[in-house]
Amino acid sequence: MMRKSYLLAAGLALLFAACQKENPDEPGSPANQDPMTRSEINAEVRAKIEQSNAVYNWKDAGDRMLWSAALLGDSLLAIGYKPANQGEIKDKIHLINVDSDPWKNARNKVINKVIELTERLHPGMKPSEKDLLFEADKVLPILEMKVFDREVIAGLREMPEVRYLEPLGYTPEELNYRSESGCGVSPASSINAADYATISPNAKVTWNFYNMNIPGAWSTSTGSGITIALIDTGTSPDQNKLGSQFNSGQSSGRFIDRQGTYVSSWWPWASPDGPDDQCGHGTQMAGLLAAPRGNGGATVGVAYNANLLAIRATGDVVVNGSSEKKGVKNALIIAGGRSDVKVISMSLGDIFWSDTVADGIYYAYNHGKMIFAAAGTSTSFTNWWGVIFPAYMPETVAVTGIKDGSAMERCNVCHSGSEVDFVAVMQRASNNSRTALTLSMSGNQPSTVGGSSAATAITAGIAALVWSTNPGQTRNQVLTRLKNASQFYPSRDSQFGWGLIDAQQAVNN
Repeated sequence: MMRKSYLLAAGLALLFAACQKENPDEPGSPANQDPMTRSEINAEVRAKIEQSNAVYNWKDAGDRMLWSAALLGDSLLAIGYKPANQGEIKDKIHLINVDSDPWKNARNKVINKVIELTERLHPGMKPSEKDLLFEADKVLPILEMKVFDREVIAGLREMPEVRYLEPLGYTPEELNYRSESGCGVSPASSINAADYATISPNAKVTWNFYNMNIPGAWSTSTGSGITIALIDTGTSPDQNKLGSQFNSGQSSGRFIDRQGTYVSSWWPWASPDGPDDQCGHGTQMAGLLAAPRGNGGATVGVAYNANLLAIRATGDVVVNGSSEKKGVKNALIIAGGRSDVKVISMSLGDIFWSDTVADGIYYAYNHGKMIFAAAGTSTSFTNWWGVIFPAYMPETVAVTGIKDGSAMERCNVCHSGSEVDFVAVMQRASNNSRTALTLSMSGNQPSTVGGSSAATAITAGIAALVWSTNPGQTRNQVLTRLKNASQFYPSRDSQFGWGLIDAQQAVNN
C-alpha cells in the first residue's frame, strides 16, 4: 500500500501544473500562475531579511511562494493544527494530548480538507489519507502531508484549525548560508604549546577555558549529577573518550546515552540512522561539553563529570531539510521529556524560522530545560545575516564567539546581534586559525574548532557546572547566576548580551 501511495503521489506531481493552470486561485498574468523559481524565492527571502534584520518566517510568504517552495522541496508540507476554539498554544504545548477528542477532531478536519481539495483538483486520482498523509506526530500537533496545489494551501490558510504551514524540504542553496565549522574533522597536525595546559592525570585544557575561568570553577563543581543533552550530528563510535573511557581518570559515576533521530532515507518506513557521527561536528561539541578528565593527553570538557545525552538529529549543522527539521524536533521531544536533562546544547540552525522545530523548542522549554543555541557561524561573506534560528527565539539562550584580548570583537566567522545573551572566547586575536581544542573522531590528538558552535557548547557546560552546585535550582535561578557573573551585568551590550561569563564566580555566587 505504501508503494502504491508513492506511485499516486508521483502521478499527482506530474499533473499539478496542468491542473493549476485550469484552476487559478488568483487573478493575473499566466506567469503568475506558474511556480516561482528558487532564485525568485531567494530574492524575496533576502530582501525580507535585509529589511527586517530577522530570520525568514514562512508566515510572511504568499500562497504562490509557499506553494512554489513546497514543490522545490519534496512537496512535503508541515501543518501545525489545533482545535478551532484554541488560542496560542506554545505555553501549553507540553500538556497537549493529541489523541484526545478535540485534538483528534481538529487533526481529522485538516486531513479531510487536504483530501477534499486534492480530489477536486485531480478527480481522476481519487487520493486517500494513506496517499497524502506522510506522518502525524504522536506528541506534538503536527501533520506532514503531500501538497501539490496552491489551492490546497489557500484553503488550509483559511481554516481556524491551522496554526502554520511550512514547506519542510525547501533549501535556499543560492543564499549560501553554511557553517564554517561543520563537517570534515581531523586531528590537528601541530598544536602551539601556548594553546593548552596539561593537568592531572594527563589531560589537556584548551587555552580559552582560562578566559572564562573554567579551571578555577572545577574546585567547586565538575557537573556531577547533571545531564546535558547535545542535539547535533551524533558522536563518533571510534572516540573512546565518548565510549568506553567516558568514565576514566577523574571522571566517574556518570553515563553517556547515545541516540539518533535523523533519518537520511526519504522512504517513510525507514528508521533513524543511529547515533554515530558521520560529520565530526557533534563529536567536537561533545568533547567541549563533557570529555573526561582522563589519561592519554586528550582534551577535557567543561563539565567533565556531567552525564551526556548525545542525539544525532542532523547530517550537518544547517537545519534546512525535512529530515533534519524532524530530527531536531524529535530530539527536543526526547530531551524535553526526560526529567534528568537540565541543559540542552544546540550548535546548529538556519536563516529560516522553522515552526516544526519551534514546537519542539516550546515543548522542551516548558519542561524547564535551559536551551543554548548558536547565534550563527558562517563565512565572512554571509555572517551579516545576524542571529539565526533557533537562537533568535526568546526561549533559547543565544551564544556567539569572540576573540581574546581587551577589545570585544566577534570571531571572524561569528554572527552577533541584539538576541545574543552570552559570548565565549573562541579565537586568538593574533591568528584566526588558533581556536579551541577538543576531541577528534578518534584517538587522543586534539582537533581544533571555533565559531559560535563551540562557544555555545562551552557556555552550556558552564551552566551545567552552576546547576550541579544545587540540582534543585530552577532554570531562571541558574540563568540569574550566569548573568550576575558576566562582564556587562547589570547592563547589556547591543551585540554581545551580558558578555563573557566568569565560571568560577558563577559557581560560587
